[in-house]
Amino acid sequence: MAQTIAEFFVNNLGGKISDELICFLISLLPILELRGGLIAAKILGVGFLKAFVICYVGNMLPIPFILLFIRKIFNWLKRFKKINLFIEKLEMRSIRKADKVKKYRLWGLLLLVAIPLPGTGAWTGALAADLLDIRIRASFPVIAAGVLIAGLIVSALSYGLFGALGI
Repeated sequence: MAQTIAEFFVNNLGGKISDELICFLISLLPILELRGGLIAAKILGVGFLKAFVICYVGNMLPIPFILLFIRKIFNWLKRFKKINLFIEKLEMRSIRKADKVKKYRLWGLLLLVAIPLPGTGAWTGALAADLLDIRIRASFPVIAAGVLIAGLIVSALSYGLFGALGI
């Protein structure tokens, strides 16, 4: 799925903006995040190291804001009837993921972010950390490490193990 969406961005934005900016923008988005950005970078022929840094920064940029403001934003959005259902569904999905995190706390948060599967990643990790009242000082470095691990896994798969290592 991430590859299909990344290809959509590449096909519709390619040539209009720089390849690096496409990768950065994809990495900012929930669901796609760094994983989608790295897939797009490979499709666009962006070198591994440059792509990794751009996608990592793009994925991490919204995380402090999510950790700081997500509850306020959700509470405000719940005032709107149609959006309220979506927010409640999103919260319930995150709570189900958060239940797995509760048992191991920071290690669980790391695994939630690091394993590159659908429904995991920095956005979900930040939401789970907020729902579990894990302080920002504790959760942000764990989420950053998880994104790094996920990035290495996806890089090994998309760039090839030796290509990702620069060998």
